[in-house]
Amino acid sequence: MSISLSSLILLTIWISMAQIQQGGPDEKEKTTALKDLLSRIDLDELMKKDEPPLDFPDTLEGFEYAFNEKGQLRHIKTGEPFVFNYREDLHRWNQKRYEALGEEGYGVIVLNPNENYIEVEKPRIHVQSSSESADEPAEKRERKDKVSKETKKRRDFYEKYRNPQREKEMMQLYIRENGSPEEHALYVWDHFIAQSAAENVFFVAHSYGGLAFVELMIQREADVKSKVTAVALTDSVHNVWHQEAGKTIREWMRENCCNWVSSSEPLDTSVESMLPDCPRVSAGTDRHELTSWKSFPSIFKFFTEASEAKTNSLKPALTRRSHRVKHEEL
Repeated sequence: MSISLSSLILLTIWISMAQIQQGGPDEKEKTTALKDLLSRIDLDELMKKDEPPLDFPDTLEGFEYAFNEKGQLRHIKTGEPFVFNYREDLHRWNQKRYEALGEEGYGVIVLNPNENYIEVEKPRIHVQSSSESADEPAEKRERKDKVSKETKKRRDFYEKYRNPQREKEMMQLYIRENGSPEEHALYVWDHFIAQSAAENVFFVAHSYGGLAFVELMIQREADVKSKVTAVALTDSVHNVWHQEAGKTIREWMRENCCNWVSSSEPLDTSVESMLPDCPRVSAGTDRHELTSWKSFPSIFKFFTEASEAKTNSLKPALTRRSHRVKHEEL
């Protein structure tokens, strides 16, 4: 086990302080001086002297790591999980290496298209009757107020008894520019995705999220085509006819989208469709809510193949279809 220069320096100082503290009152000045010296030592700088340069790869492959078909990060050559202590006694360097690997060239945005409004209690407006006047005797007003409060109390009790779930009258306040799932998807695209430096954007859209994505394409067709590499739909409820998606959109979806639908067939088995949009394959489950989870291994493989095809100037559809044919042959 090696001992770094910074460790030796700190050890020497610590021993010196221990010796001084054993002395009498005359040594207090020396103790104060050493404490002052310690306070001015930059430990970060001392540690930097013994560590290699912080020069790390900017891709996951550069670190010789990749995600396997189970979504686990593994070393390409050894198959071992990630090792934090890559170099002994260099905690700061290992931490920086870990942070650099964690940067992986990916960013994730999770949309929340179902939360479009908040509920607040509806304000109560007191309407003064025409019979009430400022010059009404105080005793009479107090008596009327008491009767009014008692009446209100009985009415509120009756309402609570009749409808216990509705103790307060609520009103819905819609979120600005996010009043529907379609508006929310468009807002996130305009303010975040379109503004990002990302060159390869991938979508995973479940259920109504597929409909929201098609609407996004209708509204921002050229922009979506320029940034989005592939789209994975899971049991999507979109309909290109009802949404009036044009021919160019339908053609793009056939080449760049795939819909993993609920089915009792094995994962990736081709499923017939009446709609002329994107291929449909089985998600390996007939439960709607499990289609995303069950199809994740195939989805990430689909994204990897689409990315490689784009890099090699090939159409993603060719790679995807060849994969599906091989599966059906098996």
